[in-house]
Amino acid sequence: MEIQLQIKMNEKLFLRDPEQSELGKKIILHSIQLIHLNGFEAFTFKKLAEAIGTTEAGIYRYFENKHRLLIYLTAWYWSWLEYQVSFQTNNINDPVVKLKRVINLLATTVEDDIRTSYVDESLLHQIIITEGTKAYLNKRVSEDNKDHLFKPYKDLCAVIGNMILECNPRYKYPKSLASTIIEVAHFQNFFMNHLPSLTDFGKNKDEAEIVRFLEDLVFSSLQSTSFDKE
Repeated sequence: MEIQLQIKMNEKLFLRDPEQSELGKKIILHSIQLIHLNGFEAFTFKKLAEAIGTTEAGIYRYFENKHRLLIYLTAWYWSWLEYQVSFQTNNINDPVVKLKRVINLLATTVEDDIRTSYVDESLLHQIIITEGTKAYLNKRVSEDNKDHLFKPYKDLCAVIGNMILECNPRYKYPKSLASTIIEVAHFQNFFMNHLPSLTDFGKNKDEAEIVRFLEDLVFSSLQSTSFDKE
């Protein structure tokens, strides 16, 4: 029996739930493919409609605009990733081993999840790296935040922050370190492949080196005695 993974999304992200129809699922599937191929700036609902074989009006029935669609895709990814973090660390008791597993998950290539046929997580991960910050680096971020559109990202950071505190309950900056792990993992991957002089990984382009860098960054911070000083 095929198992389907369904993620509950904030209803303010869409006008009509794309997961409840075949057209909606095609919108998600093909938008990921087109944004990955051409970039978010070149992506339009007209091109998406042509790829699916529908009309622009049909797509606008689901999403107000392409930026709201991008927020939907990023929120979906963060929710899916939080599930992966919880699932892959569920039976690990050692907090250090658990946090290392999370770092590896964040900093290495994501495989497509066969339980979500209309989402290619491997492509979506690349979109998160190259386009993800555009979801909140804009003038509407405060309004969108009031609608809790970034809650999946915050929830993921909270989960990782709690793991950080398991490693060192006295550490003062678990949320800051959690969001830093996520963002640095993505920025270093982007720099490694596109702006290699900004990293130490541009020559070999090895994700394992990013993992080792993050482990050094995180555990050096957690082992520092500076947070003991008042």
